Amino acid sequence: MPDIFDVIKERRSVRNFEDKDVSDEMVNQILEAAQWAPSWTNTQCWEIVVVKDQAKKEELQGTMIMKNPATKAITAASVVLVICGKLKSSGYYKGETPTKFGDWFMFDLGIATQNMCLAAQALGLGTVIVGLFDHNKANEVVNIPEGHEVVAILPVGYPAKIPSAPKRREIEDFTHKETF
Repeated sequence: MPDIFDVIKERRSVRNFEDKDVSDEMVNQILEAAQWAPSWTNTQCWEIVVVKDQAKKEELQGTMIMKNPATKAITAASVVLVICGKLKSSGYYKGETPTKFGDWFMFDLGIATQNMCLAAQALGLGTVIVGLFDHNKANEVVNIPEGHEVVAILPVGYPAKIPSAPKRREIEDFTHKETF
């Protein structure tokens, strides 16, 4: 198993995939990474639709907007994970939101999504987190029930091309001691 710090540093947004199937076992390992993600009071507010059917992937591709650079990745990837959130569960206590930021489902889904991306990377797979699409159309494509929303689309596959690492800020550029 690769070192976690290597996996974190090597993960990239992959938009080009080989025409090679990702096994069900690998998909389950990626889903297990989501299963173990932390969440607000363990609400586990994520629901994930696994899409392998090419026609369904084409429908999802039809939800992309504004010349999204990940558009082709939707149909090129072996599998697409549609990450959905259950509304009004995470960040709630007795029906109220006790924090300034209210519903925490986006935070929790971000953690679960990152876990899945890192698991995919550790398995030799690539991913790209897609957020620029018509969410209402995507809800229809995968038949999302009321009280849930499609938040992100995650194409997963064997990378055909791995982009180079973008420049990162130095730690001292974003770290503050004791006060901002």
